[in-house]
Amino acid sequence: MDTKRYSRQILFPPIGKNGQERLMQAKIAIVGMGALGTALANHMARAGIGYIRVIDRDFVEESNLQRQMLFDEKDAHEQIPKAIAAKQKLEMINSHIQIEAEVTDLNWRNAETLLSNVDLILDGTDNFLVRYLVNDVSLKHHIPWIYGGAVSARGMTFTIRPGITACLRCLFPSPPTPGSAETCDTAGVIGPIIHMVTSFQATEALKLLINDTESLDTRLRHIELWKNHHTTMDVRKNPECPACQKHQYEFLQPQQHEELAVSLCGRQTIQISPTRSTQLNLNHLASQLQSVGKTELNPFLLRVTIDPYRLVVFPDGRVLVQGTDEISIAKTLVAKYIGM
Repeated sequence: MDTKRYSRQILFPPIGKNGQERLMQAKIAIVGMGALGTALANHMARAGIGYIRVIDRDFVEESNLQRQMLFDEKDAHEQIPKAIAAKQKLEMINSHIQIEAEVTDLNWRNAETLLSNVDLILDGTDNFLVRYLVNDVSLKHHIPWIYGGAVSARGMTFTIRPGITACLRCLFPSPPTPGSAETCDTAGVIGPIIHMVTSFQATEALKLLINDTESLDTRLRHIELWKNHHTTMDVRKNPECPACQKHQYEFLQPQQHEELAVSLCGRQTIQISPTRSTQLNLNHLASQLQSVGKTELNPFLLRVTIDPYRLVVFPDGRVLVQGTDEISIAKTLVAKYIGM
């Protein structure tokens, strides 16, 4: 053990030498390498977690640099995949641990492969459907995970332990309707709330990995940083929860809750259709998106121009992403701006 590197952490009595040895043997996965994910990865690498798998489908853009702490201008200029850029930075921070980068879209096909062989899953995503996937894998394979979310100056975190605590679907029984929830790309976000949320997530992670279960926080924690509000709430198991009580892992089933993406040949357009019944409020969505691009609304559809792309949104949830033939880019744009 490199006692010099981790000396200050070892001096902290709840961790000590034995705890540090456990951290160095631990394996974790971090889903999403955006603001939350990069801050979490930084904490985990510096703490000496022995194996870290980072998962993200996106690439670095200039607008990420304000809050996504592992990236720099070179990464954005070269549009390096976030998972790869994170791996490169983490290896410079700690060359004694193993970093695995997965540049992929986490979905029902690969979620169990990527998440079932670790000791802990950390939530760094901004996508609720992905969180329900994580929740199902967690419950099915008895792996704890730590939910985290942040937008504007608000954030939440909740530690989920299969068989012991409530799960995500006890808290949120179904995903929000696309376009109904704020995202960082529509409501903005300040950097400090990211670090508040991930500080709680990372601390809970350390407790879990050294098996200090008595110190774990069992409550949902909510922070409104700008107005200085900090609240907690007890979350009870829902006896009718389909996931943790009835063991129905529907988000791991083929095509459940996954959008269908089709390239429209010769048109530089990707059509993305939700598989679940959806009815969008286009007026509400238009008001949310006015700050990010030119919006044009009529009774039948909403057009949003976000250079060099255009999103054409229909009331049934179908979206045409014009200006690209890349399905991954189209899915990223829809996730960012429509929230599905």
